[in-house]
Amino acid sequence: MELKLRMQIKEAVLEILEDSDMETTTEHQIRRLASKKLDLDLDKSEYKAYVRHVVNSFLEEQKVKQEDDEEEGGKQEQEYDDEGNLVICRLSAKRKVTIQNFRGANLVSIREYFHDGGVERPTTKGISLNEEQWSNLRKNIPAIEKAVKDMQDRDI
Repeated sequence: MELKLRMQIKEAVLEILEDSDMETTTEHQIRRLASKKLDLDLDKSEYKAYVRHVVNSFLEEQKVKQEDDEEEGGKQEQEYDDEGNLVICRLSAKRKVTIQNFRGANLVSIREYFHDGGVERPTTKGISLNEEQWSNLRKNIPAIEKAVKDMQDRDI
């Protein structure tokens, strides 16, 4: 893909990302909007991989900005869900990471939630990791990040 086209795709995708609700917008929606804007089918594999790369880079930059803002703003008030579990972060409108105590074991829970009469309730879709499993995952995060980056680089 030529540099001029890459720059046009990147500019269009970033403009769409800036105006999008990142809790609900999907990569497919971004590709569709950018395709219309550029009059180009971005669902082709060579373009699709590049759009994914641009989106992931944007999300990573937003994450770093958010972390910087949180550090500058001091310690934020902690959030608890309707079951009394500490909410560490929201991954999307329906998914979040919580810390909970179940039968005396501390668990890191990554789970989908649904609304039931104004109350947010967990679904069975998710995973809870005990301290040993969490520690093992944490130690392997660099390897996971490298594998994801390698996969993205292959797609570009």
